[in-house]
Amino acid sequence: MALLKMKFSQQRRVRLAQGLWLLSWLAVTCGSFIFCLGVYLKIELLRRDEVMENTEIHVVPNLLMLVGLASVGANWVASRVCQDSLDASRFPRWKILLLGWYAVAALLCCLLLTVVVLSYALQGRLEESLKVGLRNGIRFYKDTDVPGRCFQKETIDRLQMEFRCCGNNNFKDWFEVQWVSNRYLDFTSQEVKDRIRSNVDGRYLLDGVPFSCCNPASPRPCLQNQLTDSRAHYNYEYQSEELNLYSRGCRQALTDYYMGLMNSTGPGVLSVILIQLSVLLSMRYLQTAVEGAMALESPEGESEGYILEKDVKATYEDIKAKALDLLKFAQVDPASEATGAEEGEKAAGATEKAATPPPAS
Repeated sequence: MALLKMKFSQQRRVRLAQGLWLLSWLAVTCGSFIFCLGVYLKIELLRRDEVMENTEIHVVPNLLMLVGLASVGANWVASRVCQDSLDASRFPRWKILLLGWYAVAALLCCLLLTVVVLSYALQGRLEESLKVGLRNGIRFYKDTDVPGRCFQKETIDRLQMEFRCCGNNNFKDWFEVQWVSNRYLDFTSQEVKDRIRSNVDGRYLLDGVPFSCCNPASPRPCLQNQLTDSRAHYNYEYQSEELNLYSRGCRQALTDYYMGLMNSTGPGVLSVILIQLSVLLSMRYLQTAVEGAMALESPEGESEGYILEKDVKATYEDIKAKALDLLKFAQVDPASEATGAEEGEKAAGATEKAATPPPAS
């Protein structure tokens, strides 16, 4: 018994083909949108590549770009099928190709659903990648004369100003690293010597932050140094002075930004999945209705369209049986293989004997 069977007259088949043609081009547009969305997200991730430890999160834009291109191609093919569906001489050539098209269209829907799931599931991996990457970026901030790290200072400064953040978790992260290069330190100064001797690693640590941490919304000029000493500045309280510096860490700022981008793609991707499923189901109805009409004596008569020729269980059993037949066909019988090898050896021996000249008398 056919699943979801419907009756289609000639007029309904024409309308179905026309509607599916429009829906296919809408799906092509959606595929282009998905591809552009993947490109934009990829560019945004590459812009902050220096403050990320790994590129696992790139699987999301990579999938979006792959699915977008595949969707454009698959739905373009669907539009061509619609054009040929009402031509009895041209439609039969699509019968074999449509089997592969259904598989591709179903795979696209699964991949799009995977993108939605990964967009939410990879948040923890993104945070960990940013945590390690930002920690290294802050540690190498001073290495402006080291090859491979000379732009690290500019990257961190621009990042903190653009995202209005400071440090990895907060501005206190700068207290734990030497972020001033030795080339700018006066080692004849007693203050510099004392600071270097005050810790076992011999680093020049400050209770200060770079200028890019300064919050322009602060009512007073930016205070960058001696931040933990309330007596070092007039009318200043270290524990309550919140507006002077950005209070949010850059890891949280970047995580919120990227998760906001990926989460915003969720509704759009789900809409594309619905459109793609509509194209898939409509194409199946069109194919079965047209093939049913072509089998009639009167091609313009009423025909039946359906999703599955049998019910789900019977269809599954048929697919399973065909798959097992293919596997059996692909297997080679070891006994027949051994017999063939023996026959080949005998034939080779006979040929060798025939080629050997008789001894001279």
